[in-house]
Amino acid sequence: MSFDYYPYTPTAQAMKNPAIQLFGNRLFTDQSVSEFLVEFLLLVYAPKRFDDMEEFIGALPPVGSSAGEPGKLEYAPQARLNLKLFSFLGASRLESRHHTHRDHHEELHTSLLNKIQIAGGGDKEDVVRTIENLMLGFQGAGSGRTWCAQSFLPVSPAFLAGESIWNESVARRQVPYDWGQVTSELNTYISMNRHRFLARGGEVLYLQLCNALRQQPEDIQTWCVEYEMGLSQEEQNPKWLQEELEKAFRTLMGYCPATLTALAEFVDVDLDKETSQKTDFDQGERRFVDAGWCNAESWREGYLFGVDLLRLMQANLDVVERIYLLESACAMQVLRTLAMQSHRSVCKQIGLAETGYFIAVSAPEEDRPAPRLLSQHSAKNIEKMIHQALRVDEVDLPEEEDARNKALKDSGKYGSKLFVSLAKRIGLMVPKKGRGARFVLNEQLLRLLVVTTVPIGGRLTYDTFKSLLASRHGLVFDASGLNEASHRLKGSGIYLPADTDAWLQEMLAAAGYLIQLSDSCALVHNPSDVQKEVQ
Repeated sequence: MSFDYYPYTPTAQAMKNPAIQLFGNRLFTDQSVSEFLVEFLLLVYAPKRFDDMEEFIGALPPVGSSAGEPGKLEYAPQARLNLKLFSFLGASRLESRHHTHRDHHEELHTSLLNKIQIAGGGDKEDVVRTIENLMLGFQGAGSGRTWCAQSFLPVSPAFLAGESIWNESVARRQVPYDWGQVTSELNTYISMNRHRFLARGGEVLYLQLCNALRQQPEDIQTWCVEYEMGLSQEEQNPKWLQEELEKAFRTLMGYCPATLTALAEFVDVDLDKETSQKTDFDQGERRFVDAGWCNAESWREGYLFGVDLLRLMQANLDVVERIYLLESACAMQVLRTLAMQSHRSVCKQIGLAETGYFIAVSAPEEDRPAPRLLSQHSAKNIEKMIHQALRVDEVDLPEEEDARNKALKDSGKYGSKLFVSLAKRIGLMVPKKGRGARFVLNEQLLRLLVVTTVPIGGRLTYDTFKSLLASRHGLVFDASGLNEASHRLKGSGIYLPADTDAWLQEMLAAAGYLIQLSDSCALVHNPSDVQKEVQ
């Protein structure tokens, strides 16, 4: 293998998929936007360790602990089966409710009834139903799945749970007698290591961040200047960025009411301590899982991701709005990873300097043929670039032609198909079905770009704002950027008028982000103020 990896070099057996070699283990189409964030935060808040070294509880590895190749990073996610069963059983498919699930749900229900004390009388059943509905209200992804394979919105560490999948076919052949047998023979009836929904994408994002923060400050500063990333002097210092991220992660979920966190912990642990002991521990030791690896070259996009996260967490936003913006930030980071790493690999293969990739963004309701066509060309070019990157010399492919073709075909869901499907899910690409896919923006993405690009409470000129979007995300909107993109897209030959980006100004103005000083000068304003610390 020709690539370097962080935090360790995997075996050749684990690297059969070309996309996993190129991007890390692993980015996959089946992972939902919400679950990229859930899995990322699982690592942030879970106990962690390198190989068999001492655990660390902080959000990120201690400074200096990851010099060189530190070995496998392991983390210990909690299953939270009681909380999931209590909250989601009633909203799951009837055929997925095994009798052991229903019986244990009744036990949790009865236990909660017995612990409720109402001064002056009242209906305890109403209280339990209210609590169930409250917990169900924080349902995140997986509404069509079995209750245990669903996930919560990550509003509190108490709602962060690892993946668990009910082995329905096994349960038909070896029918468990009760819930105690299910948890005693956990590996038989419930899979917690298949990575079907929490498919390791959040792990890759976390490792990219850790890898970025261990880089030398002078390397980061040189890169920021050369590619005009527009980061402040403080933001270019990885030690400062790590310290600020640690503070931000400590307070991120502190804005969730403490009563809600305590109630979730009470349902999950206090109603039945035995289940959490069996699922989260193995012979008294925490159940750790390997977090995988990422391409070491991805530290650049990992560093940008760290800055984006910090700016989102420092801005004074509504709790739920922040979660949705963080979800979008994770999705945009996956797209940036696919594009930036592919661009690096292709440029290295043909011996060209890295000049950046282009995502030509058109108006959501664009009716002019030229911008639509150029944006469509751009979408096709990104797919082609990822397709080419999986075939560079650095990627180890089987020598036998059939095996080689199969490996490349299987990598689609981890590369170009992932880019297209994820871009469509977050609204960066339309239409969702059919031909003529092109890049656009929606209000959610515009909000994300403003909050992560313009300093909190600050202003940037409109031209500077567009320039930073191009350097950090490859997004181009105006005639200058689009015409340059047109020249790069061989044979497109499309040229556009000067007012091509007028729609972007209108969109910024409608959202309250644009200050028009004159016909030729405008400022993009980030109206957020700094988030107050939790008392």
